[in-house]
Amino acid sequence: MYIAVASGKGGTGKTLVSTSLAASAGECTYVDLDVEAPNGSIFLKPKIEREIPYTLPVPEINEQVCTFCEKCAKSCSFNALAIIPPVRKAMFFPDLCHSCGVCAYTCPVDGALKEVEKGIGKIRTGRSGSIKFIEGRLNVGQPSGVPLISGIIDNYLDMDDLLFVDSSPGTSCPVVESLKKSDYVILVTEPTPFGLSDLKLTVELVKKLGKDAGIIVNKDNGRKTIIDDFSDETKIPVILKIPYSIDIQKDYSKGIPLIESLPRLKEKFNRMIDGITGKNERH
Repeated sequence: MYIAVASGKGGTGKTLVSTSLAASAGECTYVDLDVEAPNGSIFLKPKIEREIPYTLPVPEINEQVCTFCEKCAKSCSFNALAIIPPVRKAMFFPDLCHSCGVCAYTCPVDGALKEVEKGIGKIRTGRSGSIKFIEGRLNVGQPSGVPLISGIIDNYLDMDDLLFVDSSPGTSCPVVESLKKSDYVILVTEPTPFGLSDLKLTVELVKKLGKDAGIIVNKDNGRKTIIDDFSDETKIPVILKIPYSIDIQKDYSKGIPLIESLPRLKEKFNRMIDGITGKNERH
């Protein structure tokens, strides 16, 4: 079962929750798809066994052979190629390329255009006790983490496993890619006006994707809040509340997992996991 953890913005406790889920469940797979800033390893402290470069094919034009017919550029829906026949010049804009391969397919001249592999990041795999650990790391300067996220989901995840997937913050394309194949989405928020505003954006995304979801409130003050009112209004349940605690924050800054800071939460996390997986099986 694929359980994704998401939040409308960074800093709400998404990694705190996703690593706690994995540490509580024990026999599972933790997947860090926050590829621009992965930090689950700080808390799970895995032993990394493999580090695999992740590449994408991009065009390389041989101007000595190219006839500058412009067919490759005209076939590119993303304007990643520009051919200037008068000066016999071919230009490639890598940040616009989607590695679809259409340019190589449409080129009529043998040897004029070939695809070469471009590294965009790496995938690290290993173990943290009984937890299987998978992490994506995007190379600095890459315009989008979506291809790396998609590659991890399609090639490295066993959907029969119990998967806890830490997505990127926000509601942009990397988040959509991380949530598309999920069975359930946990939305992490804080009981503040800003927290509610970002939660609403994430709920809208989850509804458009047709996913079941539950809310975890971090830094809970023990009273009914605007998040509870929102839950009542939308019928999206609050499935767990993590108390506001200076001790939790101090331990978090040291890389100490939540269930070590507050051991009584482990049982609550496990009950929550049982509730989510049981709900999915009934569907």
